[in-house]
Amino acid sequence: MSTNTHTVTARLGGDRLRIAWYVLLLGLIAIGSYGGYLRLTEGLQSTNLSSGVPWGAWIAFYIYFVGLSAGAFLVSTLSNVFEVEGMHEIEREALFVAIVSMIVALTFVLVDIGRMERLWHVFAWRQPLSVLSWEVHAYALYIGVLSGELYFSMRRDLVETSENDDGLKGRLAGLLTLGRTDTSDEALETDRTWLKRLGIAGIPLAIVFVHGGTGNLFAVAAAREYWFSALFPVIFITSAVVSGMALVALLYVVRAKLSHRTLDSALLERMAALLAGFIVLDASLKTLEAFIGLYSLHPGEVQAWLTIMTGEMWWSFWLVMVGLGWVLPLALLHRSDWRRKPKFVAAAGASVVLGVVGTRFNIVVPAQLEPALEGLSMGAYVPSTPEWLLSIGVIAFGVLLYSIGTELLPLVPRGEGHD
Repeated sequence: MSTNTHTVTARLGGDRLRIAWYVLLLGLIAIGSYGGYLRLTEGLQSTNLSSGVPWGAWIAFYIYFVGLSAGAFLVSTLSNVFEVEGMHEIEREALFVAIVSMIVALTFVLVDIGRMERLWHVFAWRQPLSVLSWEVHAYALYIGVLSGELYFSMRRDLVETSENDDGLKGRLAGLLTLGRTDTSDEALETDRTWLKRLGIAGIPLAIVFVHGGTGNLFAVAAAREYWFSALFPVIFITSAVVSGMALVALLYVVRAKLSHRTLDSALLERMAALLAGFIVLDASLKTLEAFIGLYSLHPGEVQAWLTIMTGEMWWSFWLVMVGLGWVLPLALLHRSDWRRKPKFVAAAGASVVLGVVGTRFNIVVPAQLEPALEGLSMGAYVPSTPEWLLSIGVIAFGVLLYSIGTELLPLVPRGEGHD
């Protein structure tokens, strides 16, 4: 009797938490809608962007979410391409996070465009000499690859859900099977084959075009000496893997706790160790970049680094990027027994996810504050209230998509000890 009472109480508590969560997200989207209204009615005048600083918070969030997407995808390849033991449980989660993050990233690009209704022009009139033109086409192909991977990874469980659930979840699963309901060994082997093929195809796509390519958007800007470096796309890739692994690890712990699912301690430790290793690699490359910039004694690059490290945005570099992005997570994960504790891994993941935001702002803003031509004055930029409001709304929209997906899609594999 007491067990039944406890179960009912837990279920009611879970329902209340779920309702409160969706109310919060819808409230944030409503707040963001006001920022969107100002953006539509006042145009870019509602922002603090200028001819000297044309890229601001929305571009910083754009490259942040592209990084999350590429990083989460590369984490998924540890399972479906490289077949690392124990990583299969987070494969679908990583793929779905990659898709949602890409949707959010492209939404930030949309709101940053001066004439949003002309977005389709990039597909109608291609410019082979434009890095951005290549990027947009790569993003479309990349989302297709991610969707295909997620389909082949989930198809067996989608079939089972469509057969066993008569509600919305079952009907949606039936549609997503695309009519392929065969769950024989031969059919499942075909799914695994195509899953691996798409994963292999996606690796160079993600590295060279998606996030490395996003780094190229900055690296080819010769007028901005801080950006004009062949190392820039490489650093984009490493920070993407760091943020992707951190987010997947955080979501794995949070979702398992909320659903009262048993955590795989070996998988948790493996993710924590990989995250710590990726952080060290990312910090090392960023340190090399700083040494090269400062010891080059080139006035423009030295001044850019001094602006980042000692200027108005010093806190973003030292407290957010270095503190939250590197120091705190490494402190939380430096002991092997701590890497097996969910609260430490979740805290480290959350710290990195927040810390990389500082990294992205440090990339976008300080380099534009330096005058591009001698004689011009220093630039200035702080995101306006509409910029912050719209950013909150777009991020909340992405979290809402993810939350709905976790409710309706079989993102946790069945029948393999992970239920």
